Amino acid sequence: MELDLIFKIAGVGIIVAILNILLKRADRDEYGMMITIAGIIIVLMMIINEISVLFETVKTVFGF
Repeated sequence: MELDLIFKIAGVGIIVAILNILLKRADRDEYGMMITIAGIIIVLMMIINEISVLFETVKTVFGF
């Protein structure tokens, strides 16, 4: 896993956390929840390639 990917995930997490706090203070909890879910989806899309590589490695190691 690349260190760059970890920094990208951390950056998305920080941005989502800040937006969530700002929206909660503005009494927009629904939008904060939507931002959080969108952040989770973005991170999952970023790591889906790494998960694919992991499964291919496991298949190769165990000979499936």
